[in-house]
Amino acid sequence: MIDNSSDLIIKPQWIIPIDQSADYLTDHFIHLKDDKIHAVAAVKELNKPELQNLKTLDLPGHAVLPGFVNAHGHAAMSLFRGMADDMPLMNWLNDHIWPAESKWVNEDFVRDGSKLAIAEMLRSGTTCFADMYFFPQVVADVAHEFHTRCRLNTPVLDFPTVWAQSADEYIHKGLEIHDHVRANALISMAFGPHAPYTVADKPLEKIAMLSEELEVGIHMHVNETAQEVRDAITNDGISPLKRLHQLGLLTPKFQAVHMTQVQQDEYELMASTGMHVVHCPESNLKLASGFCPVKKLRDYDINIAIGTDGAASNNDLDMLSEIRTAALLAKAVSQDASSFSAHEALTAATLGGAKALNLQDQIGSISSGKQADLIAINLHTPGLLPVYNPISQIIYSAKNTNVNHVWVAGRQLIENGHLKHMDEQEIIQIALKWQKKIAH
Repeated sequence: MIDNSSDLIIKPQWIIPIDQSADYLTDHFIHLKDDKIHAVAAVKELNKPELQNLKTLDLPGHAVLPGFVNAHGHAAMSLFRGMADDMPLMNWLNDHIWPAESKWVNEDFVRDGSKLAIAEMLRSGTTCFADMYFFPQVVADVAHEFHTRCRLNTPVLDFPTVWAQSADEYIHKGLEIHDHVRANALISMAFGPHAPYTVADKPLEKIAMLSEELEVGIHMHVNETAQEVRDAITNDGISPLKRLHQLGLLTPKFQAVHMTQVQQDEYELMASTGMHVVHCPESNLKLASGFCPVKKLRDYDINIAIGTDGAASNNDLDMLSEIRTAALLAKAVSQDASSFSAHEALTAATLGGAKALNLQDQIGSISSGKQADLIAINLHTPGLLPVYNPISQIIYSAKNTNVNHVWVAGRQLIENGHLKHMDEQEIIQIALKWQKKIAH
C-alpha cells in the first residue's frame, strides 16, 4: 500500500516555474511529497487513480512560485531597526551601529532579533535567507526551530567584537559552525569576511584555502561605496575587487555584496571567475552608497541575487519591496525601460539567489525533485486586478500582505496569511522589551 499521508496537490490559477520555457503555466498543479516537489503536471492528469484521494489545496486567483531567497542580511539587527537613520555608511557604522553592538549584542539579542526577522521574512515570502552576524550558532538554532532555510556566513574581522578577538578566532569559530550544521538539511555555512577594509591579506588567504578545501562559500561586502574604492586604491594601489582576486577569493563560491562601484575592466574579471553579485538596492539608496550596475552585469552574464541587507539600514526585510525597487532602479540607472524585466528581477530573487548560495540543485525554481520551498500570492485583490500578466503584477504591484501561503521543504509555515508555528504576539512583546531597554 502506498502511504499518501505526506502528499499534497496544490492547484493554483498560475504556476511560475522560473526555469522553464513558459514564463507561467495555467491549468497545472504541483504535487508535493514529503519535502520535495514530486511533479508539475497538467490538471487533466488528476484523473489518474493514484492521485484521486490526495489532499488538494485549490487556490483560485493565486500564483504559486518559488520562495524568495534573501541573499544578504543581518537578521538580529532587526532590533536596531530605525535606530540610526539618515546618515552615510561610515558614520552610521562607526558612530552608531558598532557602539550599539558592543553594548547590546549577546546570544539573547541574536536569538530574539532572529525570531523577529524570520517572522517578518516568512510573511513576505522569503523561504531561504543568508545571514551574516555574530553568534551564528544561535541563528542556526532559531532557523532550525522554525524550519526555515538558512545560509550562515560566519563573520571574520581583524578586530575584537562580542563574538571573537582576532581573525584566527573568527575563522576557528566558523569551522566549529561548519561542523555544527553539516548534517542539517536546511542550514549551511559559508565564511563571511566583513569587507576588504576590515580584513587583512593573511586571513583572507586562509579563508580562500578553506573555502576550496571544505567546498563552502565566501560572502563579503565589496565595493560598497566610492570612498571605499578610493581609499583602497590610495592605500593598496589596487581596487578592493582586484586585491581579492590576487588573494584567490574570486571563484564561483564568492558572493560580492553591494557592488555599487565597478570599474570597466572589472566586469570581465567578474564574468571570468564565475563569482556572484548580491544586489541590495534599498539599503544602498538609504545610505546613499551608490547604484549597482545591474544592466551591465547582466550584459556580461554575471549572476545577480537580491538581498534586503539588515533592517537597521533598509528598514525592512520585505523581498517583494526589494525586488520592485531593484527592477525600477535598474531601469532608471541604465535609462532603459526594458532592462531588468519583471521576470528577470523575479529570477534574481529566486534562482539567482539559489545559484549564489550554490543551492540551485535544491531550490530556486519549481521542478520535479527540488525542495518544496514555495509561496502562494493572492492576485485577486482590489490592488492587483485586473491581471494580464501575473509576473508583472507580483513585481510591480503586490505587497507582503498578498502572500497567503508559504512552504519550506514541504512544511507549511504560513497559512492564509498567518504564521503556523511561531507565536507572533510573543515575538512582538519581546521586541517591545528590547525597544524599551535600548531606548534607555
